[in-house]
Amino acid sequence: MTVDKKKIRQQQKSTSSNIFYSKILFVFSLIVLILAIFTSRIISSFFPRTIVSATSRLTITTMASSSQYAKELEVAQLAVQRAARLTKRVFHEKAKGTVSKDDKSPVTIGDFGAQALIISALKANFPSDEIVAEEEAAQLREDTPLRDQIWELVKSTKLDDEAAEQLLGGAIKDADAMLEIIDQGNSKGGAKGRIWTIDPIDGTKGFLRGGQYAVCLGLMVDGDVKVGVLGCPNLPVDDAAPLTADIGTNATDEGRGVIFSAVQGQGATSRPLGTAGLAEGKPIAMKPITEMSNASFCESVEAGHSDQGVAGQIAKKLGITRPSVRMDSQAKYGSIARGAGDIYLRLPTSKSYQEKIWDHAAGDLIVREAGGQVTDVNGNRLDFSVGRTLAENKGVIAAPAAVHDQVIKVVQEVLGQQ
Repeated sequence: MTVDKKKIRQQQKSTSSNIFYSKILFVFSLIVLILAIFTSRIISSFFPRTIVSATSRLTITTMASSSQYAKELEVAQLAVQRAARLTKRVFHEKAKGTVSKDDKSPVTIGDFGAQALIISALKANFPSDEIVAEEEAAQLREDTPLRDQIWELVKSTKLDDEAAEQLLGGAIKDADAMLEIIDQGNSKGGAKGRIWTIDPIDGTKGFLRGGQYAVCLGLMVDGDVKVGVLGCPNLPVDDAAPLTADIGTNATDEGRGVIFSAVQGQGATSRPLGTAGLAEGKPIAMKPITEMSNASFCESVEAGHSDQGVAGQIAKKLGITRPSVRMDSQAKYGSIARGAGDIYLRLPTSKSYQEKIWDHAAGDLIVREAGGQVTDVNGNRLDFSVGRTLAENKGVIAAPAAVHDQVIKVVQEVLGQQ
């Protein structure tokens, strides 16, 4: 019994001691907290702007650097912006230095110059990456006046921002280096590794007639598109501007010029196309279709690119009453991605034709990241892993995800009757 009382007294003494020290620790912590708050207020009263500014810069830098493919996106956007500046210079010239390729399709000095500038930027930043590009320099090696004309354009085109130019690797050394750079777009593509795909001027015929065209750049990793950028110099900057029947003709500079971009899993954005650093971007999304009769659909200007007669039958069966908007290039992808249009139909005109990956990679990603779906006429995702063409796909159907199955069903019904 005596032992038990002794233990109880020891426990009480220990408990009292713990309570005493706890109170001291609490008071000490409170004093430290008060001093910290007081000191912080004194410092911020002397240096408020400096601290806030530094903190903001740190936060922004951290967010940007932590985003996957952040550098690839920035380089791609600036490269497209610089190349678009070159193409716009050519666009305003009456003589655009047009020549014909082996497949009889036109190519301009703008195509060659834009490709040289984009590849130069990519190789400066990602030297090990492969590149699939549309043009090659063989013709320029045999035509010195044409080569020199393109070189004058290339060496005199730059962004009005020194930091942006430095990020892109600066100027190309000379005309011979330019030819070598153009030919570095000769990758065969495939399902392995990092591969960029470039269409320096998508919609060359639209470019020549004064209509819509696009500078297109996409990054594929193991056959999957991860980054997509479209520069559309003749589309309205205003995302809310509706598609009109004359949007593909007589384009002017006023209020026009937009960059669409996307990174897989991070959404899609648009921003004004500038001449220096990148303007501020804003998110874009496809417009929900509540009434199919009010929907609009885009198709190619050239009848050889898409079966316009069948497209008309599909629109009628869907209940679409508005006439189609015909425009060149991947500007169609950008237009529906921001809700200016709703559906893009590109229907096969022959069994043997294979779409080129550079005509669809960037636009495919941008539409999907804006809430749409892109497939071929059989409902299969576009397969960019089989080479330089979409050999496994026929046609292209792009629409808001909520109605895509409905559109595909009608497409297949109409095609089945042909």
